[in-house]
Amino acid sequence: MQYTGLSEVYGNEPPTFACVGDNDWIANYQVMKERIRKINENGTAAEIEVYHGLPHGFGLGTGTAADGWVERAAEFWETQWTGLRTQ
Repeated sequence: MQYTGLSEVYGNEPPTFACVGDNDWIANYQVMKERIRKINENGTAAEIEVYHGLPHGFGLGTGTAADGWVERAAEFWETQWTGLRTQ
């Protein structure tokens, strides 16, 4: 998940990987951090990466503080998928 200002947590969220810049004027990173905290609190895997100085719309992050986020997100999802298959 990238760039959302969604703050509600209902308890049925899927595993969630979020990333955002701390200079995003559309999706406040503090709102996203709190949402991820609440998702974790409900027992669902959730991670967030906040990249210093990045605005909204950093895309793949190549050459920025977000460089490599796609690979880390894929690793997160692979871990979730593996966990589901072993249940």
